Amino acid sequence: MADVDFTKEGHVARVHLNRPQALNAITGEMDDLLFDAWQAINADPDIWCVILSAEGEKGFCIGADVSGGAERKTRMALGGGITGIGGPLVTCTKPLIAAVQGFCVGGGFEIAMCADIIVAADTAQFGLPETRVGIIGECGVVHRAIRQLPHHVAMAMILTGERIRADVAERHGLVNEVVPFAELDAAALRWAAKITAASPLANQAAKAAALGRLGHPLEVALMTRFEEIERYAQSEDKREGELAGGERRKPVWTGR
Repeated sequence: MADVDFTKEGHVARVHLNRPQALNAITGEMDDLLFDAWQAINADPDIWCVILSAEGEKGFCIGADVSGGAERKTRMALGGGITGIGGPLVTCTKPLIAAVQGFCVGGGFEIAMCADIIVAADTAQFGLPETRVGIIGECGVVHRAIRQLPHHVAMAMILTGERIRADVAERHGLVNEVVPFAELDAAALRWAAKITAASPLANQAAKAAALGRLGHPLEVALMTRFEEIERYAQSEDKREGELAGGERRKPVWTGR
């Protein structure tokens, strides 16, 4: 099996880190495979949702594999570009679910925070060990943590390197659901079923709009016209939603 498995089941793509012996640390080759996966996902209209998971109970991902030295051969950002630190940002345009277990630290924590939904096993631990071991640089994980966690919680994690458990992460709104490890995959699939029950094009337009003006004042976001929403207005799914509402039935989405 490859260190990154990319499969599709119905309208759900599965991206699976498969290097448990190294706690799924990301190598350069894995970056290439992940980049290819994100590109294929964005280009495939029949993919409506993505689950990012990892092999082994001990760790979701501990970040970049620096066993061969910290210098990277390319400017691809960690996780195939999805993190946007160290190289160009690659945006996954489809709803993305991260299923997290065990150690989720450093760059692995950053990859998880790139997801729209995080489902965590009760074994999960989230952390930023960089300052504790004397490493800090283009550290995207601190920028995401301070935006996704309460200020003092994020700063305590950044400045001490201490990890937080899954239940604490859920309490602070970082995690959507905590389940036993044995139920992690089933929980992620349940979330995927909820997402794929909605209009895929509407979901993609909503994600683009919500994240596209996240760093702007509300007034700017309210005045912005979003191409994705305008394209959706002309789609078959938009018309199907109207027909289904008038006929009092469940819509049948095509993603077109």
